[in-house]
Amino acid sequence: MGTAAAGGGCGARRWLPWLGLCFWAAGAAAARGTDNSEVLPDSIPSAPGTLPHFVEEPEDAYIIKSNPIALRCKARPAMQIFFKCNGEWVHQNEHVSEESLDESSGLKVREVFINVTRQQVEDFHGPEDYWCQCVAWSHLGTSKSRKASVRIAYLRKNFEQDPQGREVPIEGMIVLHCRPPEGVPAAEVEWLKNEEPIDSEQDENIDTRADHNLIIRQARLSDSGNYTCMAANIVAKRRSLSATVVVYVDGSWEVWSEWSVCSPECEHLRIRECTAPPPRNGGKFCEGLSQESENCTDGLCILDKKPLHEIKPQSIENASDIALYSGLGAAVVAVAVLVIGVTLYRRSHSDYGVDVIDSSALTGNSLLLNPAMQPDLTVSRTYSGPICLQDPLDKELMTESSLFNPLSDIKVKVQSSFMVSLGVPERAEYHGKNHSGTFPHGNNRGFSTMHPRNKTPYIQNLSSLPTRTELRTTGVFGHLGGRLVMPNTGVSLLIPHGAIPEENSWEIYMSINQGEPSLQSDGSEVLLSPEVTCGPPDMLVTTPFALTIPHCADVSSEHWNIHLKKRTQQGKWEEVMSVEDESTSCYCLLDPFACHVLLDSFGTYALTGEPITDCAVKQLKVAVFGCMSCNSLDYNLRVYCVDNTPCAFQEVVSDERHQGGQLLEEPKLLHFKGNTFSLQISVLDIPPFLWRIKPFTACQEVPFSRVWSSNRQPLHCAFSLERYTPTTTQLSCKICIRQLKGHEQILQVQTSILESERETITFFAQEDSTFPAQTGPKAFKIPYSIRQRICATFDTPNAKGKDWQMLAQKNSINRNLSYFATQSSPSAVILNLWEARHQQDGDLDSLACALEEIGRTHTKLSNITESQLEEADFNYSRQNGL
Repeated sequence: MGTAAAGGGCGARRWLPWLGLCFWAAGAAAARGTDNSEVLPDSIPSAPGTLPHFVEEPEDAYIIKSNPIALRCKARPAMQIFFKCNGEWVHQNEHVSEESLDESSGLKVREVFINVTRQQVEDFHGPEDYWCQCVAWSHLGTSKSRKASVRIAYLRKNFEQDPQGREVPIEGMIVLHCRPPEGVPAAEVEWLKNEEPIDSEQDENIDTRADHNLIIRQARLSDSGNYTCMAANIVAKRRSLSATVVVYVDGSWEVWSEWSVCSPECEHLRIRECTAPPPRNGGKFCEGLSQESENCTDGLCILDKKPLHEIKPQSIENASDIALYSGLGAAVVAVAVLVIGVTLYRRSHSDYGVDVIDSSALTGNSLLLNPAMQPDLTVSRTYSGPICLQDPLDKELMTESSLFNPLSDIKVKVQSSFMVSLGVPERAEYHGKNHSGTFPHGNNRGFSTMHPRNKTPYIQNLSSLPTRTELRTTGVFGHLGGRLVMPNTGVSLLIPHGAIPEENSWEIYMSINQGEPSLQSDGSEVLLSPEVTCGPPDMLVTTPFALTIPHCADVSSEHWNIHLKKRTQQGKWEEVMSVEDESTSCYCLLDPFACHVLLDSFGTYALTGEPITDCAVKQLKVAVFGCMSCNSLDYNLRVYCVDNTPCAFQEVVSDERHQGGQLLEEPKLLHFKGNTFSLQISVLDIPPFLWRIKPFTACQEVPFSRVWSSNRQPLHCAFSLERYTPTTTQLSCKICIRQLKGHEQILQVQTSILESERETITFFAQEDSTFPAQTGPKAFKIPYSIRQRICATFDTPNAKGKDWQMLAQKNSINRNLSYFATQSSPSAVILNLWEARHQQDGDLDSLACALEEIGRTHTKLSNITESQLEEADFNYSRQNGL
């Protein structure tokens, strides 16, 4: 069916001839295409017999510079031949005709020429290229030739993308991108290395694909050099900027040599050299020692090359003195141990009970929990500075607390500045047995961290937050694919249509680790995302699936080196790729708040970051929660600073719900720099005569390392406010969270402490999905029929360069295009990535705009009405036997 006929069949709908689809035009009248030109029939026979047959038809042609081109056609039997260009007849005077007789058949043969000038082509403004065709007449009827297009040939000067220099390790992959200048006809690309052409057919390690990129699968030292991309068509040749490729080798140590003979100093040596291989082309030098020495006589050495019986008596006397003093020292130590043992024995049989005091007693927290309790405090320890609480337990204080565990009979005394604020005499001693208000040493409590910047420690106790090991969701998926979403976490999994073979179905699960991260950072590397597991691990897919993982990095390739890592079956973590690297095994697209990863195997994945400069920034979400304390006059504020990922904040929300906490202000974003400066949290503008905060606790400070390498555990500081009278029910104050020499945020608290009067602030603006598992066409934003049309159009190489690479570029996919080149349908994988990025908004307008910029469509996909989507889904279901 021709275009006009098909378009007319759309009725009141809009016709997209390049996709072959009819769409409803929302709010618009029916648009019908009209053609006032004469429609040429295939033939109009006047009588049975032979119609004209074209021996030669006009060919597509290009006008170079200002030179006209000639179009010709030849037919037999033919009485007349005329050209028709762009639907209009060419004047007879512009035809040059020749006539001859075919001797074999006796039929009349006619050949006709016309010239087409550059001016004629430039003056034509139509929906398609300038075209011409022949119409031949015989006494039996007419025939028409094919349409021949005429275009003005050109080649622009500047490359759309020049190759960039690279430094790669030996046996690494080299990918050099080249997008030649726009031209008609499309330019052919050739690669030069050191000005010599590269023949990929003679080197299986080199691949020059149709996308013009140069791929060297395993770099060799001989691959170092200057690479240039050459583009040429019938008009001109163009050279790109040269890209210098350096293949380097990191040095490695040979094995250690044998030990040398023993020297006069009673030492022997062994060495190793950095020659296996030596570093080359700027590679790293070997790490570790190049020489080792050790004693070769186990201390029984000959002094000054003389036997022991020849040593002078003075030396013997000195040795005797040493032995004498050593014996006296041992005796003193023995007596001291005996005295301590007797003292311990006597105290163990005294009238005092056994006191078990954990680190909360050292910070005064147990006094707040039960003021009637009298803890045993007889060992002098002085602490100063504010306290911040963090889960898990503070390792430093755990070590200090363990010192007291085996000494349960010793009376402990704390001389601390916080005792003054409680009105307790500095030298007072308290005795008593373990009280119900204390906590045993084995419980899971939040320990306090001491900092020397303040004179008085903070004495607010918070029991540790309940922990969960993981969040988990599942769904059953088949050949139609679908989407699995973990609500309010930012984590999702997209299973494309056709990824699972027909007549197969799998129960696919996804989980987020909420316990202690199993990925332990090395050096300056930090964890930027949750650890996400998807499975089952033995499941095989025929096309990559898309895993979306949130992250907390302020994305910048100048300041961060971000890696995707995967946990092996042995529990170790190995790097899959750097997000800036080229790879054909997987693809990472880093958005401001999430990373979309295309993978072909299930497992446990996470993102880590290595800061390159001090300007690297982690995004923190800061929030304040409040709740009444056991004392009706006290009100507790808890300020959280967590990684800016939805799942990290959801963990805080869940914990606060268990404690009865209420969100008092919309959470805000804080940019925390990797400049090693600490974080300060302070409470400001407390109403006088209504509220008061305990002395010297209005400002707290958190060390840089606690914030930077928090490993997603909720970091929070707590403040205790006290009302002067029970009639005070309104609280207003400001909480300032600032990094020294960095950014700051202000949380404005304006609330009622009575739950009945408090305005509720929602934890999340919207749910990710009402149903975590969506299967079939409803899980995708792009209707299946439209998706198929797009893939069929863009997967086919186009002379104008309007293929899947242009589709990727218009959707902001500009790197690692070699990954898509290895896929059976690059366009389908690009659309899968689009689906993963737009699962929240389903912004079909953005896709329509991309298609319009390419010049393939003149309508917006968002004009498809809901009924049209349902119709497309129904037709799709019927075609697939559903």
